[in-house]
Amino acid sequence: MYKIPNLRHLDTGHFFLLAGPCVIEDETTPLQIAEQIVEITQRLQIPYVFKASYRKANRSRLDSFRGIGDEKAFRVLERIRREFDIPVITDIHSPREAPMAAEHADILQIPAFLCRQTELLEAAAQTGQTINIKKGQFLSPQAMKFAAQKVIDMGNSRVVLTERGTTFGYNDLIVDMRSIPIMQKTNLPVVLDVTHSLQQPNQTSGVTGGNPEMIETIAKAGMAAGADGLFVETHPNPENALSDGANMLHLNWLEDLLKKLLAIHQALK
Repeated sequence: MYKIPNLRHLDTGHFFLLAGPCVIEDETTPLQIAEQIVEITQRLQIPYVFKASYRKANRSRLDSFRGIGDEKAFRVLERIRREFDIPVITDIHSPREAPMAAEHADILQIPAFLCRQTELLEAAAQTGQTINIKKGQFLSPQAMKFAAQKVIDMGNSRVVLTERGTTFGYNDLIVDMRSIPIMQKTNLPVVLDVTHSLQQPNQTSGVTGGNPEMIETIAKAGMAAGADGLFVETHPNPENALSDGANMLHLNWLEDLLKKLLAIHQALK
């Protein structure tokens, strides 16, 4: 199975963590979040990748926050890479973004809605960086092998697949834990996106809702199902976050959750 490079604590055999705010919303909060998560993951010896979108392209309303500007956001990601010596992951939304984002991030993330976009996958593959493809809410886990193969056929075998819930009616998602072992048949790492799996999209207000009280339940279930890694959006003040606050984990609760997940992971061994 492909191993993500530049991750500390790989020799512990623990699951890896992708975590951070939804988006770079200012020039200080992401660094504060990264510092706290680095302290936690070093203490628990969990391989860690800082996660934040440099820009949000998929928003329900035109007045929703989309970012502080690409150059400023990239500078924040670079500072986190340099000061904490950790890899970072960020989303891309079009082929032209791929080489630009690849200069500032170790992993390029393909959003779920775009996971079938061939030109986007090809452009991401050509950067040579690790590519995390989120499973579309409309796709079966079996279909994700074709998205992965597009990247692999471009000569890049650095692929990760992420489960993030399946559309359930108009305003909810459901997680089929069978997706994890099914996608692992590709011999690629499989991540469970805990917080996006708890979104309640397409609300009448035009702002995505969420069900954060179920974060621990979904995370435990994903770990028991054998996920190689977990994706968690977290923030010191989710109620004031500028994107996806309704389904984020409060940063102060992260360490306790990770300790419980490590116990499950160890029990599985």
